[in-house]
Amino acid sequence: MILLFAYTDNEQQAISLAKEAGYELGKMKIHHFPDGESLVQLETNVRNKNVILFCSLDHPDNKLVAIMFFAQTAKELGAKSVGLIAPYLGYMRQDQRFHDGEALTSNIVATFLSQHFDSLITVDPHLHRHTSMHEIYTIPVKIIHAADAIAEWIKGNVQNPVLIGPDEESGQWVTDVAKKIDVPYIILSKTRRGDKDVEISAPELDKYKILTPVIVDDIISTARTMIATVKHLKEAGMNPPVCIGVHAVFAGDSYQMLHSAGIMKIVTCNTIAHPSNAIDIAYLLEY
Repeated sequence: MILLFAYTDNEQQAISLAKEAGYELGKMKIHHFPDGESLVQLETNVRNKNVILFCSLDHPDNKLVAIMFFAQTAKELGAKSVGLIAPYLGYMRQDQRFHDGEALTSNIVATFLSQHFDSLITVDPHLHRHTSMHEIYTIPVKIIHAADAIAEWIKGNVQNPVLIGPDEESGQWVTDVAKKIDVPYIILSKTRRGDKDVEISAPELDKYKILTPVIVDDIISTARTMIATVKHLKEAGMNPPVCIGVHAVFAGDSYQMLHSAGIMKIVTCNTIAHPSNAIDIAYLLEY
């Protein structure tokens, strides 16, 4: 028997997964004291059960201590195993020291999670300089890809699409999705000068002007890359694009800014709970 618990932000995804996979849903409480400390309470008996916590690690600094308390408490109370479903896995992008003295946070968080959990499931982690999760994790890691779900959404909701990858890193997702539904795609070139300063360049776009551009990327964080891409497409005379992201991070006012950039629609997978969620991947996260 698998007993599934959910962090506050992920209750709906956990309910969807539990129904699909036949898991029992557990109850837990997380209380925050006035001094900032947290108390985690497992209200469902975990003894001799395989326990899973569903917790997407956006805004991870507010969650890592609580999930450590959860994992250790479940083990102390007799759980057979404690797994983690983290559809979005934070701290993956700091995978090298760009300046002297910087923390290598992707490795540090991987060590932390490997110490407290027995296994991990995640969705399209941002593997850039790491070629495999096993380079930094010492526990079994299962990676779920959102490409099929994204492809099906585009197929059912966008007429005459041309897929746009805003930079070279997005190429792996864009080419995969495009091949699944047999549509054309373009990979643009990005120059980043800072967190909010991005320049996009593109190949010849004239032959795609009658199509609907669909910008696909894994993470929408500050949205500056997508905004710069939308601007470039507009200047090239393209139709207003649909913007699709796997992970809806949307820092600060980035969601509103992208909405105001002249787009048709913003769509994301529900790896992070957000109003733009239109592509359900929770059912794919079965252990």
